[in-house]
Amino acid sequence: MARPRGRPRRFDLDEAVRIAQELFHAHGYDAVSVGDITKALGINPPSFYAAFGSKAQLYARVLEQYARVGAIPLDRLLRPDRPVWQCLLESLEEAARFYSDNPDAAGCMVVEGTRCGDHDAREVAITYNRAAEDVIRMYIAQRHPEEAEEVTDFIATVMFGLSAKARNGHSSDQLISSARIAGAAVKAMLEG
Repeated sequence: MARPRGRPRRFDLDEAVRIAQELFHAHGYDAVSVGDITKALGINPPSFYAAFGSKAQLYARVLEQYARVGAIPLDRLLRPDRPVWQCLLESLEEAARFYSDNPDAAGCMVVEGTRCGDHDAREVAITYNRAAEDVIRMYIAQRHPEEAEEVTDFIATVMFGLSAKARNGHSSDQLISSARIAGAAVKAMLEG
């Protein structure tokens, strides 16, 4: 049996993705260089490229992991046994808390990624963002089909704003206050 070429990999890929996630979340995609990543992982650039292909491909893996275990749990929050507006309000409040919980990595990594300069990385972030919006839209449409598009657009806009304000240093209390105002607007849209 032929041995694989090169030296065996000496770092844990899952741990590398976790470390890269911390870097991307704290600084944003554009501000993190391959050199920053290789230094944090304790590897050289050829090992990085052999393992991940490119910075954008690593980012895609990070977002996949983030969507699985780090993102707002819409599947738990958007419940069929509660009023739609109330579940959307709780989702916004959860986003407000989540976005401000870690001052070193404020905001939503997906939302912030939709504004990055790298086309491939931006497209991956946009794909995850659209998937979350689709979940919200389908949830609303089950009981309020006429308002589903408009309310989904509003919720997405508020989430983008909460993420940006968290990045700019707004406190959890400030973000939750904004989320509650948005929740009242959604209640009026759906039940007014």
